[in-house]
Amino acid sequence: MKFLDLAKIYIKAGDGGDGGLSFRREKFIEFGGPDGGDGGRGGNVVVECVANLNTLIDYRYQQHFKAQRGINGMGRNRAGANGSDCIVKVPPGTVVLAEDQETVLAELTEPGERYLAAKGGNGGFGNAHFKSPTNQAPRHANPGLPGDELTIWLRLKLIADAGLVGLPNAGKSTFLAAVSGAKPKIGAYPFTTLNPGLGVVRAGDSDFVLADIPGLIEGAHEGAGLGTRFLGHLERTKVLLHLVDATEEDVAGVYRTVRRELKAYGGGLETKKEIVALSKADALDAETLEARFADLKKVARKTPLVLSAVTGAGVKEALYALAREIGRLRRDEAEGTAPSDPWRP
Repeated sequence: MKFLDLAKIYIKAGDGGDGGLSFRREKFIEFGGPDGGDGGRGGNVVVECVANLNTLIDYRYQQHFKAQRGINGMGRNRAGANGSDCIVKVPPGTVVLAEDQETVLAELTEPGERYLAAKGGNGGFGNAHFKSPTNQAPRHANPGLPGDELTIWLRLKLIADAGLVGLPNAGKSTFLAAVSGAKPKIGAYPFTTLNPGLGVVRAGDSDFVLADIPGLIEGAHEGAGLGTRFLGHLERTKVLLHLVDATEEDVAGVYRTVRRELKAYGGGLETKKEIVALSKADALDAETLEARFADLKKVARKTPLVLSAVTGAGVKEALYALAREIGRLRRDEAEGTAPSDPWRP
């Protein structure tokens, strides 16, 4: 299945049905009077969060969604039926944005949540509604009101507990494949990962979801490489695992580059708890690895982990470190002591 995290769609709620203009015409009834019924209400357009979706790829092939129009009122005081609603199904973590891509209309994170995106028009009154002692044969009825129509954007932000960040070819996809059942594309060249990936990880008695996004390069916030578009998938994570390639000569510069891009993007990523790890440890001798470890520890101001996803060395320690931090933050959220950052689209 292809991955798509941004889609633009046009939605149109149903117009209301027209009121009926009718008079009773029955044998032996001389003064029948008006009997036009009211029109039905137009259908709404509703955005619904469902559990069995994880991409917005369906909206690449269909961008127009229209609800059913209300049925016109008829004689014998028969009211028209209401139009059927149009349901736009989206995966958990979808943000509904206005056409300017900045105004947040709704955020759907739990299956079953709904957002009324466009309201259907009310049906018009039939001529029976207007009869009175002074107007016993009204010859007019109201038309139905038009339904709302607008263009909205759907943006998917993956819901994960932990996220992987680093330069291209830092070993993020290899790590994800080693610790979960995910099967990301792995290759010995930059930008192997073109779309975010998810994997379910088990560390002891704890399960959590790990997200892998395409690598960042210097100037990503200005559009270099694949840009920072995919960083939105890390905004809902609780902790970041920053992988630094041990085969890089300047590991300190590599670390600073990624941190600068996270800060330039914003979204609270620069303030998230970060676990730093030196990856591809199996590719270096002990002396070189020790020197790179010291350089990274100095620039990160914390003791980094040393791991190799190929040999499995240090992987378990990294998973338990992530699980401990996620568990702590979950407890804080349950107790209401977690820091409350302002929500950002």
